[in-house]
Amino acid sequence: MPTGVALRDAREQLFEAAERVLLRDGVSALTSRAVTTEAGCAKGVLHRHFADFDAFLAELVLDRIARLDAEAAALRRAAGTGTVIGNLTVVLTDLFGSVAVAVVGLIISRDALRAQLREARPGPGLPLLTEAAAMLASYLAAERDLGRIAADADVDTLAPTLLGASHLLFADRDGGPPQADAVQKMVTTVVAGVVRGESRAQEAAPFYDKVTANRARTPRP
Repeated sequence: MPTGVALRDAREQLFEAAERVLLRDGVSALTSRAVTTEAGCAKGVLHRHFADFDAFLAELVLDRIARLDAEAAALRRAAGTGTVIGNLTVVLTDLFGSVAVAVVGLIISRDALRAQLREARPGPGLPLLTEAAAMLASYLAAERDLGRIAADADVDTLAPTLLGASHLLFADRDGGPPQADAVQKMVTTVVAGVVRGESRAQEAAPFYDKVTANRARTPRP
């Protein structure tokens, strides 16, 4: 990587390299040298743009949270289209089928990283998962307003329940990601008591294809 490369380009290349290392080799293998080797650049490039490795990791997580914020707006706009179960199945598969599971493990494993993230985004909860829960709760509230889920549905409880169940499904990488039917079955079980008049055979909103396309940039194992 040329030393004169633009900061934005260098950041994104380093972020993508870090995600590839995470997905391929796991949290324990993620070091500054591993990242720069994966990116094909000198180690000094990373330290030229970031105070230290935890600062780099914090910026990586914040960048991915910013992407999630954009996807939350798309999900809210999908309310009232397709089916609630279909939309939730798509967004949860998209979220946990990407690098999110590995990033959550990274946050849990590094105290200094969590401290920097809390300073950047004060508040309770685990970064990334907190924003994902807010995204789901906002969508469910929009569907509740449209009458597609029960008026008394507790969306602030349903959202983390969906997240926790999804995390368990996707956390075991050895067997590969769960089948779509397994994700849909889990979503149906969690929201069956509040969803109104849906068939499992109905499809997710075509509009939500745009959200999945947004994640195409994220490296896969």
